[in-house]
Amino acid sequence: MDKEQIKQEYEQLCKTAEQHNFNYYVLDDPTIEDDEYDSLMRRIKQIEAENPELVSENSPTQHVGGYAINTFEKVTHEVQMGSLQDVFSKAELYDFNERVNNAVGKTVYCVEPKIDGLSVSLEYVDGIFTRGSTRGDGFVGEDITKNLRTIKSVPKELNEKLPFIEVRGEVYMPKESFEKLVKEQLANDEPPAKNPRNAAAGSLRQKDSRVTASRGLDIFVFNLQRIEGKTLTSHSESLDYMKSLGFYVIDGYKTFDSIDKAIERIAQIGENRQSYPYDIDGAVIKVDDFALRQRLGSTAKVPKWAVAFKYPPEEKETKLLNIEINVGRTGALTPVAVFEPVWLAGTTVSRAVLHNQDYIDSKDIRIGDIIAVRKAGDIIPEVVRSVSHCDASVPFVIPSTCPVCGAQAERVDDEAVIRCKNINCPAQLLRNIEHFASRAAMNIDGLGEAVVKQLVENGLIKTVADLYTLDGQDLELLPGFGKVSAAKLLKSIEDSKANSPDRLLFALGIKGIGQKNAQLLMKHFGSIEALAATSAEEISAVENFGDILANNIYTALREPHMINLIERLKNCGVNTVYVSDVKNDKLSGLTFVITGTLPDMTRDEAKALIEQSGGKCSGSVSKKTSYVLAGEEAGSKLTKAQQLGINIITQQQLLDMIGE
Repeated sequence: MDKEQIKQEYEQLCKTAEQHNFNYYVLDDPTIEDDEYDSLMRRIKQIEAENPELVSENSPTQHVGGYAINTFEKVTHEVQMGSLQDVFSKAELYDFNERVNNAVGKTVYCVEPKIDGLSVSLEYVDGIFTRGSTRGDGFVGEDITKNLRTIKSVPKELNEKLPFIEVRGEVYMPKESFEKLVKEQLANDEPPAKNPRNAAAGSLRQKDSRVTASRGLDIFVFNLQRIEGKTLTSHSESLDYMKSLGFYVIDGYKTFDSIDKAIERIAQIGENRQSYPYDIDGAVIKVDDFALRQRLGSTAKVPKWAVAFKYPPEEKETKLLNIEINVGRTGALTPVAVFEPVWLAGTTVSRAVLHNQDYIDSKDIRIGDIIAVRKAGDIIPEVVRSVSHCDASVPFVIPSTCPVCGAQAERVDDEAVIRCKNINCPAQLLRNIEHFASRAAMNIDGLGEAVVKQLVENGLIKTVADLYTLDGQDLELLPGFGKVSAAKLLKSIEDSKANSPDRLLFALGIKGIGQKNAQLLMKHFGSIEALAATSAEEISAVENFGDILANNIYTALREPHMINLIERLKNCGVNTVYVSDVKNDKLSGLTFVITGTLPDMTRDEAKALIEQSGGKCSGSVSKKTSYVLAGEEAGSKLTKAQQLGINIITQQQLLDMIGE
């Protein structure tokens, strides 16, 4: 290969890597597997090593992979939040040790698991959490303080009032939370998150912090960035100290006086990676002594005193026996791979969702293939690729008819899924009733999947409205039912009539309407009827609602079957009118921030009083804040309010404002 060809290959590889970086860090939607990306980067580094004259400042080796996007305010990092050099073999670990020894002599190493999450900075002034930000490009990140406050393990106040401390941590989604999220997404016919890392990143960048709060995120702190008022000499000492301050520090860190012992620990972490309740993609080995780190220094992108050892993903090959088609509650036809069982990441797996036709086509997956399977984030089984086709195999095409009811199924232009067009499809009916009765919706106790199936198969219900006309004698004839169990189910159904209408709106299963959106709509419009009578433009004017979602709601509420269903539910006595907690509008248009300890009430009680009088409460002080309600030991919020010239009031002044 001549120089020109090498140059062309290098430029194309750099361009490809940058696109993958953008997909991964900004869109939280990776389009390449981690090991494929690692191979791509190794080739770029190889070309640069052999042809140093080609190295460009735009190369992905010359900067941190992330970006600072425009969703939040920018934050400039006083201490660069760099990335680590990845290594993939024992030989590379020994090379790292040799470089360290040649520079500073024999040293002590600290080894810890490498959490696969989103790197953030946490800043504290006088022991109070004041700001949190993303890594971004290492120099400039995004202010996500409000969202970080929703994570319970982020301490809001430290056990010691240091003048200032900045720490670096990794926000992650525990495996349990990830499984729950994926189940919810699949139940709602939404594209499931690809892995815990991207799910965590997407959750942390939500404009609505309530969504972030609902995702069950957690954090481990793993590095001291800056500190005032305390002198520390080593990494392990800093981890111990940060733990004493109240931080959740990286789990299982240990120090070793030889590279051989450190490598044994790295192997041990890898062998036990399935037992961790969170996803790890490697282990980090760091020089422990801060003074030696200073002597070793850093390159433009990575420190010379640490490397990250990346574990290879565990994959198994097996035979694809069949591709089943499941029909969801919105009519989505979802292909599911059924393959010969394999033991993978601690469990036996035999099924994996194939998502849609595009996914199948991109990997050319065919029935009878030998396929490679792994678990995304060591949790959710996925088909990585087709290894080989069997003789006479043919490309798989999702049918254009529903496998349950035989009705036409088609793909809408702006969607990747194919949907059954029959709103009375039995499969959709089952899923819709299960969703309607679920705890987050109408909360009808005793109406689980098995009971719903019995009711549908015996012709007792054809829509969710039929639940409210069920007869006790009919129920008693079903297997597993008697007088007591039938009466208990009927009471639960009867009790659900009094639910707030935001539960009903969510229960109707309109695409894009989750619990939070349903609450916002009902608070704004006051009833299901008022919402159904409004225009798409009026809906899009509500905070957090865009044109696409507004049009979707507007269209759904005007479909004949939805109009009929809502009317039947009303006639059965189901509540459709929202009763607000607001008693008056004395504080209407005003935004309050509460800080410190109030004399005679908790912060929640004060918040309730403000909202009952039409006011709003915020968790952070800004130019939009109307008043700061301050009690004893008010911290940084009070200071910021004073700097911005915002009105500061006492509890008694608040009571005077609302006439109590």
